[in-house]
Amino acid sequence: MTSTQAEIAFARSPHLRHLCYRLSLFRMAGTEVKSKKPAPAKNQSGGGGGGKKKEVKKETGLGLTNKKAENFGEWYSEVVVNSEMIEYYDISGCYILRPWAMSIWEIMQAFFDPEIKKMKIKNCYFPVFVSPSVLEKEKDHIEGFAPEVAWVTKSGQTDLEIPIAIRPTSETVMYPYFSKWIRGHRDLPLRLNQWCNVVRWEFSNPTPFIRSREFLWQEGHTAFASKEEADAEVLEILELYRRIYEEYLAVPVIKGKKSELEKFAGGLYTTSVEAFIPNTGRGIQGATSHCLGQNFAEMFEIDFEDENRKKAKVWQNSWAYSTRTIGVMVMVHGDDKGLVLPPKVASVQVVVIPVPYKDADTRGIFDAVSATVNTLSEAGIRAESDSRDNYSPGWKYSHWEMKGVPLRIEIGPKDLANQQVRAVRRDNGAKIDIKSADLVEEIKKLLDNIQQNLFDVAKQKRDECIQVIHTWDEFVQALGQRKMILAPWCDEKDVETDVKARTKGESGAAKTLCSPFDQPELPEGTKCFASGKPATKWSYWGRSY
Repeated sequence: MTSTQAEIAFARSPHLRHLCYRLSLFRMAGTEVKSKKPAPAKNQSGGGGGGKKKEVKKETGLGLTNKKAENFGEWYSEVVVNSEMIEYYDISGCYILRPWAMSIWEIMQAFFDPEIKKMKIKNCYFPVFVSPSVLEKEKDHIEGFAPEVAWVTKSGQTDLEIPIAIRPTSETVMYPYFSKWIRGHRDLPLRLNQWCNVVRWEFSNPTPFIRSREFLWQEGHTAFASKEEADAEVLEILELYRRIYEEYLAVPVIKGKKSELEKFAGGLYTTSVEAFIPNTGRGIQGATSHCLGQNFAEMFEIDFEDENRKKAKVWQNSWAYSTRTIGVMVMVHGDDKGLVLPPKVASVQVVVIPVPYKDADTRGIFDAVSATVNTLSEAGIRAESDSRDNYSPGWKYSHWEMKGVPLRIEIGPKDLANQQVRAVRRDNGAKIDIKSADLVEEIKKLLDNIQQNLFDVAKQKRDECIQVIHTWDEFVQALGQRKMILAPWCDEKDVETDVKARTKGESGAAKTLCSPFDQPELPEGTKCFASGKPATKWSYWGRSY
């Protein structure tokens, strides 16, 4: 084997690269997970030409020290930092969203915002501050948020006469103005949405994206003349949330209705899309669409004169999804190499890496890299090159694998000679040689295939965790096996409270996740698994985030 052949073998062998990187980690023993990141390059200028010889970077802290199946929490913390999605901040529970994460949020926003505008929903913005009198007006609602409300109590060194709350959600912020703006049936429907941040302060286990003190979301708030209109919107919005998860994030979800115990405080009913994390055996509420009924209309006197000149209360909805979506995606698709991004939400769908060697046509390789990026970009594919000459190809491979880029293209001497490129999939590691003449068509097919494969694999893993049970003993056994449990239930609040009490432990209590809209057949005489009373529906149960 020649030296050039050996270099190619190393660059294209994940096993050799992995061994090298694992050895490099021993030199960094004791590095804290939160601060671990690749060392900055001494010189990151583009390469390919002559000039002063630069040191080629071969060691890196990119390798993960925890495995997903062995220490999920530490693995997750490493992935979101090492992939450059977040940086820890000096206030606990607050995180810096770096461009790699913000780009995903922007792509989802670019889908969702036009969709709600088609529904004649308009964007607005309300202040982040809330007066106590308004916040506390709807007692049932605010009780659910009271422990999480952050208060401004000082201006400089001066105590405020009346503390000001920072919004945990905006029902009480917006609805006094709904009352002002709505007078007659011609003012309806009133359909508003805002893209903003909210603050929820009290919790003991902050987790990036999943549970943070400040997070980004959209929140829609709408008012209608009839319940039928409100009901229709609830489901229309919920379908958009399903599409975000399944079509963009490649995460399977279940659409359903929350129990009375788990519904939005002060609302009439809550619908949600529920995801599941097989590695932890926990459900996670992906997004919610609430029908608020007329409760807030009563509290805030949101009245209108109908077509018959009779006074009536409006029917209201609220709905939201947040940056939690990104955390769910990381948990579902990530692996022991790092992040795995579905192509639809990846800001870089294809990274093109030159693999030059001493005796190779270096200039020709770099020209081919540039031409490949230009061809893909002109075809609407988000492509970038990594032509830094102070990093080895192997280092670059691991770097972009850690960041989860769906497809890597390598161009070396053999590829140049054969007028081809080598594509390497992030989801399964498969290597495909593609003729340069077929580049755009084949790359588009590969990206579509990766997107679908991520969803199919995630769904298969999720479905393998679903267990249908009929008795309490089966329920306890399935819960111990970290399953998502589908059980016949009598739909009584006291029974769910009892289930929570009986399953409470170090891992948390079990609760209903949702009652799916797609209900399996419920044979006559079926008993509730927990109470023995006649069952009225099937519901998903489990521990959750």
